[in-house]
Amino acid sequence: QVQLVESGGGLVQPGGSLRLSCAASVRTVSSYAMGWFRQAPGKEREFVTAISWGGGNIYYTDSVKGRFTISRDNAKNTVYLQMSSLKPEDTAVYYCAADLSPPLDYGDYELGIADMDYWGKGTLVTVSS
Repeated sequence: QVQLVESGGGLVQPGGSLRLSCAASVRTVSSYAMGWFRQAPGKEREFVTAISWGGGNIYYTDSVKGRFTISRDNAKNTVYLQMSSLKPEDTAVYYCAADLSPPLDYGDYELGIADMDYWGKGTLVTVSS
């Protein structure tokens, strides 16, 4: 069982930066992938990025490449999403997620072939002037 709690959302101006955090409460010792998804108002949830347990496998959706950076600190059971050069279209509720059995290709999350096992409740990011 994994419980995930996001923090760090808020209002930021276009071009600004924000860092989201996700703390995981893990009852079993297991290597798990973690990722971020987002859901904009009136739209379906979409994949943003994912990172493997050791950090060696990272995947971003094209729209955030070069602007967002995912990282994790396993000693703290925490994953981060550093967001820079934010745009109004980045406005969404951002969800942290964990997968105990990640696929070989993290692109499967974006394609909807693979899904996460556990989800946080989300944190709202609003990009507006």
